[in-house]
Amino acid sequence: MIESSNLSRTQLRKRLREARNALAPAQRRAAARGLYRQLSQHPLFRRARTIALYLPNDGEIDPRLLLRCAQRRGKHTYLPVLSPWPRTKMVFQRVRAGERLRHNRFKIAEPVTCARRQRRIWTLDLVLLPLVGFDEQGGRLGMGGGFYDRSLAYRARRVTWRKPTLLGLAHECQKVDRLQQASWDVPLQGTVTDRRWYLA
Repeated sequence: MIESSNLSRTQLRKRLREARNALAPAQRRAAARGLYRQLSQHPLFRRARTIALYLPNDGEIDPRLLLRCAQRRGKHTYLPVLSPWPRTKMVFQRVRAGERLRHNRFKIAEPVTCARRQRRIWTLDLVLLPLVGFDEQGGRLGMGGGFYDRSLAYRARRVTWRKPTLLGLAHECQKVDRLQQASWDVPLQGTVTDRRWYLA
């Protein structure tokens, strides 16, 4: 676990990215299998009919086993797609097994844009988010682009909300003692690593 008290968010982000990128390919494959074991039989995953995931980039823990599992079980799976305009917007689009993908401006694979297959994030049951760092209180440190925070900003305007359940996915080495949260940060209900659950 990394002590965060003497580090800026930029320094912390750099150190955590270095930690996850230092993992060997065999460690990453083992982590993906561990993540699958942690989540695939859990009631939150089993009950969800609509699930948003992501495709791994920059050393992120790989949820593709979960993506394929969800598709085999007949769930509707969604991936984030960056909007061409405004460039700060991200939407969620349904993806099916074997579908052709393309690379966005950050070199991350995503479905070819199709508006009729997109869905509002608050209508999804479960969103599995990538992150750079996390703490046990539901804090999440992202890559700094703010795409997920903007997509979830509606939560600040609602007194009560039920959907979606927000779970971060991470390697154990991305755990931080405590993250200082900015006003725009959206807290998670928990984070799942290849070894255990951290529920906020």
